[in-house]
Amino acid sequence: MSEKVILDINKLSFGYTKEKEVLRDINLNLNEGKILGILGASGIGKSSLLRIIVGLEVPKTGEVYYQEKLLNKKDYAVPPQKRGIGLVVQEKALFPHLNVLENVKFGLVGSRREKDDQAMKYLNLLQADKFAKLMPNKLSGGEQQRVAIARAMAPEPKLLLMDEPFSSLDQDLREALRTDTRKLFKQTKTSCIIVTHDFEDADKFCDVVCKLEEGQIKYL
Repeated sequence: MSEKVILDINKLSFGYTKEKEVLRDINLNLNEGKILGILGASGIGKSSLLRIIVGLEVPKTGEVYYQEKLLNKKDYAVPPQKRGIGLVVQEKALFPHLNVLENVKFGLVGSRREKDDQAMKYLNLLQADKFAKLMPNKLSGGEQQRVAIARAMAPEPKLLLMDEPFSSLDQDLREALRTDTRKLFKQTKTSCIIVTHDFEDADKFCDVVCKLEEGQIKYL
């Protein structure tokens, strides 16, 4: 039985100016439940690729399909809130005025009890349930990132995009969060694309690793 392709990108190009393309003729696909790592230096377009997939940028050329649904082509784009794709950024971006539980509940639908239960489910899975009533400024960087991942996972997207999610953490925290997050993705069969400049993050966290170089994807 062949694996299901959850994300398919065809001949995608993108640039912030007409003269210079950051991404050139990108072809990429991701199978359901797999974790793909994209390695590359800062400023070469890794984050731009994630922003296109999630709907925050529009490519110049090419098509993006998610679960066989067209998200992007020339003069057509599904808005971010209708894509059902999660995003975790390096900055964590928790709401400072909401406690941890309210942060994770944000954007969930259902009754208060249902939202509480769903939020606590993912805080538990990421071993962050003990922080539920704390404010973000009371948490360490690693704790904040656990909460950020729980918040992105709580709506149960089939695909989660992660932009340098472990890079600001020290080695021990990094290894622990990397291990717990990978275990969660495999347990929930969540597909993931992580972009990073760190080979160890890509090597230990991902099923498949490729490199973004000179605007193009090169598989290792």
